[in-house]
Amino acid sequence: MSEKFKGLSQAEADKLLQKNGLNEVPEPQFNFFKEFLSKLWNLSAWILEAALLLECILGKWIQSLFVLLMLLFAAWNGASKKKQSRKVLNNISHKLTPSISVQRDGKWQNIDSKYLVPGDLISMQAGDVLAADVKLLEGQISTDESSITGEAKTVRKNPQDTAYAGTTVTEGNGLAQVTATGANSRSGKTINLINNSAAPGHLQQLLTKIIYYLCILDGILTLVIVVASFFKGGDLNNLINMLPFLAMMFIASIPVAMPSTFALSNSFEATRLSKEGVLTSDLTGIQDAANLNLILLDKTGTITQNKTAVGQWTNFSSLDNNQALELAAAATDQRNKKIIDTAIDDYVTGLGLEVKTGTDFTPFTSSTGYSMANYNGHNIKLGSFKQLSLIDQNANEKAKDVDFSAGRSVAVLIDDKLAGVFILQDMVRPDSKKSLGELKKRGVKPIMLTGDNQKTAEAVAKQVDLQGDVISIHDFNDQTDTSKLAGIADVLPEDKLKMVKFFQKKGYIVGMTGDGVNDSPALKQAEVGIAVSNAADVAKRSGKMVLLNDGLSSIVKILDAGHRVYQRMTTWSLTKLARTAQLTMLLTFGYLFFNYIPMALNAMVIYTIMNNMVTMMIGTDRTHITYKPENWNMARLAKIAFSLAFGWTAIGIFAIAYLNTHGYSHGTVSTMVYVYLVLSAMFIILITRTKRYFWQDYPSKAVGLTQLGDVILTVILALFGIAMTKITWTNLLLTFAAALIAAIIIDLFYQPIMKNR
Repeated sequence: MSEKFKGLSQAEADKLLQKNGLNEVPEPQFNFFKEFLSKLWNLSAWILEAALLLECILGKWIQSLFVLLMLLFAAWNGASKKKQSRKVLNNISHKLTPSISVQRDGKWQNIDSKYLVPGDLISMQAGDVLAADVKLLEGQISTDESSITGEAKTVRKNPQDTAYAGTTVTEGNGLAQVTATGANSRSGKTINLINNSAAPGHLQQLLTKIIYYLCILDGILTLVIVVASFFKGGDLNNLINMLPFLAMMFIASIPVAMPSTFALSNSFEATRLSKEGVLTSDLTGIQDAANLNLILLDKTGTITQNKTAVGQWTNFSSLDNNQALELAAAATDQRNKKIIDTAIDDYVTGLGLEVKTGTDFTPFTSSTGYSMANYNGHNIKLGSFKQLSLIDQNANEKAKDVDFSAGRSVAVLIDDKLAGVFILQDMVRPDSKKSLGELKKRGVKPIMLTGDNQKTAEAVAKQVDLQGDVISIHDFNDQTDTSKLAGIADVLPEDKLKMVKFFQKKGYIVGMTGDGVNDSPALKQAEVGIAVSNAADVAKRSGKMVLLNDGLSSIVKILDAGHRVYQRMTTWSLTKLARTAQLTMLLTFGYLFFNYIPMALNAMVIYTIMNNMVTMMIGTDRTHITYKPENWNMARLAKIAFSLAFGWTAIGIFAIAYLNTHGYSHGTVSTMVYVYLVLSAMFIILITRTKRYFWQDYPSKAVGLTQLGDVILTVILALFGIAMTKITWTNLLLTFAAALIAAIIIDLFYQPIMKNR
């Protein structure tokens, strides 16, 4: 390690920090008004705006006001939830800020990059995301400057060259001095490892499909009403008078609350995960976790403990044991210690020896396969036995009695002659076997990846009960039976991307854990890329999830979060489709059978608004964890929802027929239909949110209180005749009884379907 360059003292750094401020640029403040206006320019808003224009042309000013309020509420609510989601992600992003190796008071330490100041001496290596502009003092590096130039090719940097904040070190290592921080750096922005603008991946697709299904239904039913009105002898004026009702049918189809519900559910789970040791850098990772059915797991640090210990040391040199070990330790990386460096240093110090500091140190890279340093007139190389045996041709003969299957081997060359071999062993984590069992219980196939040899990998797989074949990467091909795989040995980092693509091609939804620079493409390719706690900065930026804790238990939490989001959005989709189909079918068949639309226009508007209020709260509802990978099968959801709607509609038509034949006025029938629709909407939520009978489970406090508020408001409007015909307590209770009986009957038929959903 070069001693020509010295870093700042802590006192100097504190003064500069006070003068220059933190190494960050405040992000642009969230513009609520701009976001609000953007919500007025999308498919849902266009339908509402068209309906508003139609209501105004027809002179329906009260209804126009309701539609306007709905439009403004949808925009306000969408902007509010975006602000809330942005706040959650901003809080998480601060925890993902890169750390940097910096020299203060002559000692190397890792600090949060926001505390860097101009003049700091930092150490760089492959995988680092630079958090400030720096001047390279020693070494050579290559950087990816696409974040500031748009060019994907790497740029070679030599001493005295400048490297810029926001770029990634892709190759090499070196020492550098910070020249500019924060707003003064070329990038001029905070280096965050999170994409704050990330939108839920399935949101727009799901939203479009729901609007599509509902618009088809509304279009068919509208055509039926129009044709029926002419056959019934209606004139053009009669059709014009019906236009507000037809417009409201389309308005009721708009999933106003869906973006808010989705954003609320995702941000709710992101916050929850952050408290459980998982940081979310892309919200799509949460919902994709529900579909996960295969995960590729790094052995070291994930299945085994991140602390590796020396299990065996064999000295082949003419030096005594202590001398050989001290020389070996001189080639460990003291700037950026990895688990192998720590294991060897701990072994040496545990014997009462001192870890010496070598000169002209060159860190380990996957291309060379070893680190190198000079000490006391000797050249020491520390790394892969396979690579180092190419230098010492007699290495294989010397080490013929070493049991390489006992663990990971690290060879030592002194003056290009094999001086010894360390056998490092990873201890299996206490929670690994249980967590792997939980993954398998949830229908996720775990496959262990390791750079170790096949025998070592088989031993670890057996300890954690990974059943199946453990093969070498050299035997892995297109004909490999993936169903029987438990692990793959001899894996190089660059092999991982090929494996992710291979399994995706086989039809799997793939999760991937990784920590290194070369893991980044695989993490980005996987549907659920998970950077482990000790991952390089570029790996953290590539993954959708970052683990703060070692081990597998956090991955189970990610799966559970994904299932909770899936269940909530499934409930929302079923509820929206069923309620809207019920409303439109009830009004259409009511007109066909009874020659009038059995619901007042004002009541339709109020009903639509109230429904959107309660469905927004579904994003926070209590859920159950399912133990199989899910999928967004909208066609199947539509069939289930329309079956529900048909049941409610059939009972509703029967009730309207009874009321019409027993002397009830159209106004009274209209209000009772309104109450029936509100109650049925509440029951549909209760039915679809659980796989048990609705009376055996209960919703979250937010959902329950909102439903109670809707019912109380409905009772007040109906009994006092506000915006609709007044009805009696008897009529109200009769409607309540009809809705409750209908809910029980429908749920008795629905639950067998729900259990297999």
